Amino acid sequence: MSDTRTLILGGGSLGCALAEGLLDAGTHRPADLVVTRRRIDLLDHLRRRGVEVTADNRAAVRSARCILLTVEPAQVEGVLAEIAPDLDPTRHVLVSCATGITLDTLREMAACSLPIILAMPNTAVAVGASMTTLASRDVARPVLDEVSALFETVGVVEHIPEDLMPAATVLGACGIAYALRFIRAASQGGVEIGFDSRTAGRIAAQTTFGAAKLLLEGGLHPEREIDRVTTPRGCTIAGLNEMEHRGFSSALIKGVTSSFGKIAGILRDA
Repeated sequence: MSDTRTLILGGGSLGCALAEGLLDAGTHRPADLVVTRRRIDLLDHLRRRGVEVTADNRAAVRSARCILLTVEPAQVEGVLAEIAPDLDPTRHVLVSCATGITLDTLREMAACSLPIILAMPNTAVAVGASMTTLASRDVARPVLDEVSALFETVGVVEHIPEDLMPAATVLGACGIAYALRFIRAASQGGVEIGFDSRTAGRIAAQTTFGAAKLLLEGGLHPEREIDRVTTPRGCTIAGLNEMEHRGFSSALIKGVTSSFGKIAGILRDA
């Protein structure tokens, strides 16, 4: 292979976040990346970092090895039809980050037998803290390891069955918004008890980060860590009980299942 560059085909929010994360991780030089978008003026921040940006999808495919498809699901069929003549099964690997499009459908759209992997990162790729899930079938181990290593540079990778990808989209990708909404609400509570908004937001965000780090590095169940900070007749248990009386856990669970229901509906209608 004369060129081993990574192509991010679709420089929207996720595509740009991924490019920034790969650059900041130090595993990709600007010359290793190419990012496409119809309006390339919106990619000036990447161009200034030395990344090649272009509106020519076909030329970008010809210059790359790994193709990360980060366009909207409705655009996937058109984009694959456009680049199909330039796809080389002996050279390219296609990694789709599009919600709700199966491996079989992607293979049919690509019209060739190149390796295809489903990936669901989240926008925390921009800061090297993504939760990325991968699903594939009949992909050679070296190719799968190559794609896993790429996403491991910007976070944590979990390999899952294809039928769990919609659920992973909700818990991992939509989950960023759920966590941010919690931080926002906690910050608002902090303002009510005396902090300015900046300080409240910083405390809430760092505390949430610390809670996640405790679980990821300690490997304990959340309730074990909760028990460590709840004392008899203390302020923590009083707050937790009030949240539960107000439906905190049930509201969050309902939100997750509602998002999943939306994706399931989209898949049924596809």
